[in-house]
Amino acid sequence: MVTGAAGSLGQRVAEAFEHAGARLVLVDRAPDRLQRLFPKLANSPNHFLAQSVDITNASAVANMARQTLERLGRIDILVNTAGGYQAGMPLHETPLEVWDSLFNLNAKSVFLVSRACIPTMLEHGSGKIINIASRAALAGAAGASVYSASKAVVVRLTDSMAAELKNSGINVNCVLPGIIDTPANRQAMPDADHSGWVTTTFIANVILFLASDHARAISGAALPVFGRS
Repeated sequence: MVTGAAGSLGQRVAEAFEHAGARLVLVDRAPDRLQRLFPKLANSPNHFLAQSVDITNASAVANMARQTLERLGRIDILVNTAGGYQAGMPLHETPLEVWDSLFNLNAKSVFLVSRACIPTMLEHGSGKIINIASRAALAGAAGASVYSASKAVVVRLTDSMAAELKNSGINVNCVLPGIIDTPANRQAMPDADHSGWVTTTFIANVILFLASDHARAISGAALPVFGRS
């Protein structure tokens, strides 16, 4: 299961798992983006495109998890790539709406989707959860206090889940990307040195490793994936 699967990183992660032979559950809030991006998967009985899902809404997440289990029978791997970014204002000028939006997208979504998927992993005695935090989770910066705080929550959720589930065959880890080389970031920072940014393909490969048996001894890790940024 990949949340935010129509985003730049989510799409690359989904493609990596598809190439590895996984059965996919791709989750996105838009009603039609996944069908456009992954037309071969749309009518496949081995995959599920969960569209129009608000992963900040508990009922919507529970319904999506129920549909997944009805169609595919289990959830072995969860990758929480959905999230958002907004910065540029000092804390005292930041509207409450920005706080609510970033904590909902970056932290509440991880809480809700993980909570919905863990019971079936416990039932089968195995599972992998990989969360996307950020380099910004490691230290605050001027103008990015709320974003940094929301991503720090993702790291602490990862720590806690890893401690709770380590004896149940479930590994929980997160990755900490630096600036990701996406069209949106290039547009926002046209004069930056893009060559040092980490690519979505590289991050997807790290996630694929964490989801593999090669990483079965790793749990509770926060992996820096900074590129040269």
